[in-house]
Amino acid sequence: MNRMTKLLSVSLIAVAGFALAQTALSPMEAHEAREAHMKLYGPQLKILGDMAKGDTAYDAAAAQAAADKLAELAMVDQSTWWPEGSDSDSVAGSRALPVIWTDMEGIMAKQLALEAAATSMQAAAGVDLASLQGAMGAVGGSCGGCHEAYRKPE
Repeated sequence: MNRMTKLLSVSLIAVAGFALAQTALSPMEAHEAREAHMKLYGPQLKILGDMAKGDTAYDAAAAQAAADKLAELAMVDQSTWWPEGSDSDSVAGSRALPVIWTDMEGIMAKQLALEAAATSMQAAAGVDLASLQGAMGAVGGSCGGCHEAYRKPE
């Protein structure tokens, strides 16, 4: 990830965090905040996934940087990003299933699982390829577990 992309990512997180701390989000703003945050995971997961699958050569420094960013993103408090009316039945473009609002405890548990998996990846990614590969399943499982239960298919 180049320096400008990193700066943009950090800035987006900081601005979103400040906005969330100051005011309640409208359903559309909440949807946009969730979507923007989820898109920040993608480049980190691609780097780690490509190395784990052998599509790119293992690079300890790059793996560690991606894992550090992944862990940082996973630690962002998302609890205020789920106001009523920001689901797929209410906001165009949202893929958040209405079941979220009947199982907020479950979605927050999935968030904690992602935090734990990302923290484990952070500890493993820079060690060696086998360690990275070993941590990848928990990361993928935490992402998939939430998406399968709470996200509308494309």
